[in-house]
Amino acid sequence: MADFLLYALLAGLALALVAGPLGSFVVWRRMAYFGDTLSHAALLGVALGFLLDVSPTVAVTVGCLLLAVLLVTLQQRQPLASDTLLGILAPSTLSLGLVVLSFMHEVRIDLMAYLFGDLLAISPTDLVWILGGSAAVLVLLVTLWRPLLAITVHEELAKVEGLPVAGLRMALMLLIAVVIAVAMKIVGVLLITSLLIIPAAAAQRHARSPEQMAVGASLLGMLAVCGGLALSWFKDTPAGPSIVVTAAALFLLSFVLPRRGV
Repeated sequence: MADFLLYALLAGLALALVAGPLGSFVVWRRMAYFGDTLSHAALLGVALGFLLDVSPTVAVTVGCLLLAVLLVTLQQRQPLASDTLLGILAPSTLSLGLVVLSFMHEVRIDLMAYLFGDLLAISPTDLVWILGGSAAVLVLLVTLWRPLLAITVHEELAKVEGLPVAGLRMALMLLIAVVIAVAMKIVGVLLITSLLIIPAAAAQRHARSPEQMAVGASLLGMLAVCGGLALSWFKDTPAGPSIVVTAAALFLLSFVLPRRGV
C-alpha cells in the first residue's frame, strides 16, 4: 500500500473512532448547528494562521477552542436565542475568513482543500497531529462518559446530584472544537459535522443503549472512511466528499433494515 494511502486510512479511521461517541452527544443534545458554526469558523483560523505566520493547524485549534468558549459565554449572557446567535456567527466567520484570505495575494492557498478536505495529501506530521488529537479526545471522552451522559439525560437531576453541569457542558464543547480542528484536513470545514452526525444518526436507529450507539457510530464512520477512500482511489473522486457520500448511503441503508433501537 502506498504511504500516502496508508496515512489517509489511519487518519480517517482515527477520526471516525472518536467522532462516533462524540457525535452521539451532538445528536442527543441537538448540537449540530453548534458544530457547524465551529467548523465554519475553522477557515477564519486558517486565514489568521497565514496572516500571523503560525501553523494553520495550531491557529485553527486555538481559534475553535476560543470560539467554543465565546459561544458558551454568549449563550448564557445575551438575550438572543441560541440558534439566532449561531446563525449569525456561522456565515460571518466563514465569510470573514474568505475575505482575509483574498487580501493575502503573496500566499498560495488551495482553498478547495480547506473547504472540502485533502485526505490523500496527509503528511506524517499531519498524521501525528490527527492521531494525537483523536487519542486525547477519546481518553477524555471515556473518562467523562458517565457525567456527560447524566447531564444529557437530565441536567436538573445532575445538578441535584452535585455534578458540575456548566463545566461538563463546556468540556463537551471544547472536545467538539478539538475534533473539528483535527478533522479539517480530512473532510474540510464545510463537511466536518457530517462525520459527527451521520454515523451517529444511523447507529441510533439500531442501538439499544448509549454505549451501543457510540460503538455503532464509530464502526459506521470507519466503514464510511474505508468506502470513501476506495471510491476515491478507484474512481478518482475527491476523498472527503466521497467519505460523506458513503456515510450518507449507510444512513439511508439504516432505514431499510428493521429498527432495533429504543
